[in-house]
Amino acid sequence: MKFEKHAVSVPNQIELLKRRGMTVGDEAQAQHYLNFISYYRLRAYWLPFEVPAAINGDHAFRDGTTFEDVLTLYIFDRELRLLVLDAIERVEVALRAQWAHHMAMTYGPHGYLEQGHYAHIGRHASAVAELNKEFSRSRDTFATHYRDKYTSPKLPPVWMAAEVMSFGLLSKFYSDLKLRGDRNAIAAPFALDEKVVTSFAHHISHVRNICAHHGRLWNKRFTVKMTVPKYPAKLPVAMRDADPRYLHNTLVMLDYLLALIAPDNEWKQRLVALIDGCPLADPASMGFPADWRARAVWKV
Repeated sequence: MKFEKHAVSVPNQIELLKRRGMTVGDEAQAQHYLNFISYYRLRAYWLPFEVPAAINGDHAFRDGTTFEDVLTLYIFDRELRLLVLDAIERVEVALRAQWAHHMAMTYGPHGYLEQGHYAHIGRHASAVAELNKEFSRSRDTFATHYRDKYTSPKLPPVWMAAEVMSFGLLSKFYSDLKLRGDRNAIAAPFALDEKVVTSFAHHISHVRNICAHHGRLWNKRFTVKMTVPKYPAKLPVAMRDADPRYLHNTLVMLDYLLALIAPDNEWKQRLVALIDGCPLADPASMGFPADWRARAVWKV
């Protein structure tokens, strides 16, 4: 099928929305946001308001839908992404620190490069090749200094590598460790099984990429899910009946880990206040169970 859609000017985009049944109270404001956000990006936030049209097979909007409603959802999602990124940053730094320290103390500064510590030679070779690219591109002072001063090994010690590699690459190094004892030692400070940490690291690297590219997060259906922990007991209790394909369980895990990493944080309070401030953003769209308000994990 050949693509034959034509580009549409911003004023005509507004007319199209109105023709489909959206109320645009302030057309100058709508034009401003369509100029600086774009019709295509905002489209993801009016999809929940769409209904089948009676004629022509085109989409229409349910009665009462306003451009301001769409903008409210967009702003909510943006603030949610920033909150989630804030939590992921702290969790990511903690995981980097635990991995680097364990590998350094157990196998030495460059032991993380030895194939014998990994379950799959091919995956390890691929990870090292990827690290080579990332390290050679780094313009951090410590990376430049290492390259200028040392000729062997070509790659830096593990504590430097942990700062250079992407989080996705870190999760590959961690998950491919051959000994379960190594993985559990790295997971131990978080009081979680290594399988849960492996799964969650993979999952949040995916969530992080969505946030970093300003993607829709609030009602996103994830292709990379996380494993529901069996312990501590409060985690499976908190996640009971939640839809694992959506954001709820991710938020529960981030809150749990933040309580360990930064005990005085107010991240959960900010999250609940954000949800309370936007009734349009139905928590069920994020996989929240119907009785989430009554659960201990969400008490603030």
